[in-house]
Amino acid sequence: MSNSSHIAAPTPVQGPDARVHEYAHYRIVPARYRARTAGTVLAIALIAVVINSVLGNPRWGWEVFAQWFFSEPVLSGLGRTLLLTALSALFGFLLAVPLALARLSGSPLLAGFVWTYTWFFRSIPPIVLLLLLNNLGYLYETVWIGVPFTRLTLFSAQTTEMISPFLAAVLGLTLNHAAFAAEAIRGGILSVDHGQREAAAALGLPRAQQAWRIVLPQAMRAVLPTAFNDVIGLAKGTSVVYILAMPDLFYAVQIIYHRNLEVIPLLMVATIWYLIILTVLSALQARVERHFARGATREQMVPSRLAVLFGRWRAGRGSAIAVEAGEAEAPEAVNAPRTKDDGWAERRVGGKVRVHNVSKSFGTLKVLNNVSLTVPSGSVTVILGQSGSGKSTLLRSINHLESVDEGFIDVDGEFIGYRREARTLYELKEKDILKQRADVGMVFQHFNLFPHLTIIENIAEAPLAVGVPRATALTEARALLARVGLTGKADAWPRQLSGGQQQRVAIARALALKPKVLLFDEPTSALDPELVNEVLDVIRQLARSGTTLIIVTHEIGFAREVADTVVFMDGGRVVESGPPAKVLGDPTHPRTREFLSKVLQ
Repeated sequence: MSNSSHIAAPTPVQGPDARVHEYAHYRIVPARYRARTAGTVLAIALIAVVINSVLGNPRWGWEVFAQWFFSEPVLSGLGRTLLLTALSALFGFLLAVPLALARLSGSPLLAGFVWTYTWFFRSIPPIVLLLLLNNLGYLYETVWIGVPFTRLTLFSAQTTEMISPFLAAVLGLTLNHAAFAAEAIRGGILSVDHGQREAAAALGLPRAQQAWRIVLPQAMRAVLPTAFNDVIGLAKGTSVVYILAMPDLFYAVQIIYHRNLEVIPLLMVATIWYLIILTVLSALQARVERHFARGATREQMVPSRLAVLFGRWRAGRGSAIAVEAGEAEAPEAVNAPRTKDDGWAERRVGGKVRVHNVSKSFGTLKVLNNVSLTVPSGSVTVILGQSGSGKSTLLRSINHLESVDEGFIDVDGEFIGYRREARTLYELKEKDILKQRADVGMVFQHFNLFPHLTIIENIAEAPLAVGVPRATALTEARALLARVGLTGKADAWPRQLSGGQQQRVAIARALALKPKVLLFDEPTSALDPELVNEVLDVIRQLARSGTTLIIVTHEIGFAREVADTVVFMDGGRVVESGPPAKVLGDPTHPRTREFLSKVLQ
């Protein structure tokens, strides 16, 4: 009897479990893929042929290869190749980052200058660039640094004495590499979702911190493969410095085989060393990509044993420091269960928001048309209206994520985006507007959590940016997580949370700076129906905290329950506002009645 046809006789079983036990002894035979088997056999055959051809042919000269592989001239040339690669890659990337940022700047002249630089150095062959730099003394006798169009000199030297072949090689490879790397970095920056920049700006993070902490770490996932390709190409491309008679690896090999005429073995010496360099760079690429891929998937990365031990040491050391400083959190306070009447930390006085005759257009489309609105301190205002009525634009204008064309908005008398002196308003620079946003938090429709930061890091990022001590910021962040019912998610990544959990984290993040006003832009519209209530429950608790809430939503029942004022917008105007019972129960404007009749069907 063949194994494939054998089935163990099942033991009779009575009752509802009989069918389950009937299949308990079945043997599963995996499906066979003959094409895969044939491909595997073919690959083995090809590998055997190549190995036999390389090792069995005496003309490869493996004895000569072994003789010269670790020789002093070859190792010296290898060291020079590695040094050129390291210096050119380092200086190239240091130059590429500001070039990429300048290319994206709002100055057309600066962006055009960088485009010209990129166009020129990507067009000219490296070998031509090296020859030009090595012969720069023919064009300019001296290298001079000073104040242009004056005689003030800070530094001056003879060009031929200053620019050696080595310096010309480093400079040429750097300029060439920076042009390619700048485009890779620019592409990576453009690949980061615009919502990430808006979330960082809404939290009031300084522009430099937005770039280094939020945008560039996420851009690195797109930049790294191209960047390492460029570095690998640079390592191989250093061979062009032979034109300057520099004894790099390839030049050293050339000198040797011109003397002993053993061309193939010496070329294999260079080939194997280049393969080793490539392998090391590829391994480094994998490690760096793994680092910047944190939070990119729902799966938790398994750290190495050394990383686990180091993490435990840091955690223990951090706890000891916190205890010594008297800043350690009380576990029973953080993990305390929430009750229906639980407040949000200390109660606070919300800000009074006034919108003065605000208008905003996108091209020929007028989105806001002479909107005026007053939101009392500590109140809950819900804005209703169909899509395109201007609700979200009004909300973003309050936070100055959108600048208005006409009118002004103030919070407690402070004009958002402007500095007032008597009856004159001076437009603020971006860095000053970012400071104002600390008082006006925002929760976005699509969460906009930073995917490369853990949940606790998302919440603590803004307080750390304004100078809150790290221990204090982390303690308060954990307390906020407890308030939204996510105590055990501090070290998780955003992608590992459900939509409702992510939105609750977004609320905690917006509260981290204790804002006077909190804006919600349709906080439940991106959620599945079963997740809506868990977010609305958090907002209900917030409504009792004293923070001024302005909520754009389509949840009519929720608006009726929590709102002090309901505002209905249509065509960029406020057409009706008042208590929920009046606006939702007995609206006076026909457009409001029409909207509610459709929504409440």
